[in-house]
Amino acid sequence: MPCFDPNSSLLAGMDQTALRYSLAEAQQIYIQLSTGAQAESLSYTQGDGTRSVTYTRANLAQLAAAIQLMQAQLGIVRAPRKALRLTFTRR
Repeated sequence: MPCFDPNSSLLAGMDQTALRYSLAEAQQIYIQLSTGAQAESLSYTQGDGTRSVTYTRANLAQLAAAIQLMQAQLGIVRAPRKALRLTFTRR
């Protein structure tokens, strides 16, 4: 598995403060969707107009992947390590 490179990810160049804010929002939406407390269609306003996003329980995995990408970009999570192999010997 290749190492994560924050310089070539889809989020490279994004302002860290904006990325942290987006991560917090995505995590909150994930929690609310997974517990049934969140509406599945959201609208928000950007500088050039109104946008709408639809999240459903069916694409929670995609939302989780986006959260993991943001966490990796921010250095919050590290790439998975190789599994440790334990060997027991009798004496």
